[in-house]
Amino acid sequence: QLQLVQSGGGLVQAGGSLRLSCAASEDTYSTYCMAWFRQAPGKEREGVATIDSLGSTTYPDSVKGRFTISRDNMKTTLYLQMDSLKPEDTAMYYCAARRCSAVTFDYWGQGTQVTVSS
Repeated sequence: QLQLVQSGGGLVQAGGSLRLSCAASEDTYSTYCMAWFRQAPGKEREGVATIDSLGSTTYPDSVKGRFTISRDNMKTTLYLQMDSLKPEDTAMYYCAARRCSAVTFDYWGQGTQVTVSS
């Protein structure tokens, strides 16, 4: 079963940058579709980036141009580069994976806190 272990995150001032990592446990990682989600206190979870097995990416307007999702299939690791961070980006961030033929994300990282101070 695929396991995802996150690292990175922390406290940064507005306008700063952070990079999150998500290490996958399986060599078949390259066949999974991956994503980053976030959830702030009192708010619903929202997707902030997706990347498919071929490297195609999508972003919501709230982070487009500031966040970059990428994957290194040799290292079986997913990344989220976050630039020009805003206080409203403060949330718990989660990486997630699904077989690209599936609809739902069945595998989740443990979460990592990102706090952006104004």
